[in-house]
Amino acid sequence: MPRLEKKIAIVTGGAHGIGKAIAEIFSAEGARVFIADLDETAGEETAATIRQQSGDATFIRCDVSSMIDVAAVVQSAAKKTGRIEVLCNNAAYLGQGHRAGEASDDEWEKSFRISLMGTQLFTREVLPFMQKQTSGSIINISSIQGIVGARNSAAYTSIKHALVGFTRSVAYDYGAQNIRCNAICPGAIRTRISPEIGSELHERQISKTFLGRTGEPREVATAALFLASDESSYITGAILPVDGGWTAM
Repeated sequence: MPRLEKKIAIVTGGAHGIGKAIAEIFSAEGARVFIADLDETAGEETAATIRQQSGDATFIRCDVSSMIDVAAVVQSAAKKTGRIEVLCNNAAYLGQGHRAGEASDDEWEKSFRISLMGTQLFTREVLPFMQKQTSGSIINISSIQGIVGARNSAAYTSIKHALVGFTRSVAYDYGAQNIRCNAICPGAIRTRISPEIGSELHERQISKTFLGRTGEPREVATAALFLASDESSYITGAILPVDGGWTAM
């Protein structure tokens, strides 16, 4: 039996990279997936591809920092069954990156509004459904930069650390209602925004991992699938690195 059979799942930032891989694997395991993203072309293409593979996917354009957009996505997802079993908060803002002395107010504001408040808004909107059904899995995609520091990324690193604290707080407050909240901290994963292969940054990423390579989006998605499924029914408040060993050094 598919691990997410007939479950309703929302994946933010699901048009590209890690979010796309999560949406695909959730659908392959039986979930009805709602993809929330600003990129309409890529989002529609991702949803169409999933449907072509006999999956159930719907794309909804969404600015995760907009309460109106967030509420619309959640209401659409809950419309058919009145249930939402899984929320994966993957949407994030990653600017060029700067040290604290050079980071602009705009960089800080976007990091806060998209990565942290977007997670809060979606979580707040799905909680009433999860509380009513006394079950649910919330998965926040943080980063290894939510565990360790990194160069030239004051805003991004700070917000990803905040997501770890947010995850533990939600797990604490709603665990008694059988609502689980966990975070995944991906390391160097090959996506469209990754450094060029052979570049100094790419080589540095490889040197930081025990496995001597960067990861693939599906390797993060399989971890998300585990946390979304009933197989992880006794896991909450956990911070799971998917980083090839980077943070174990």
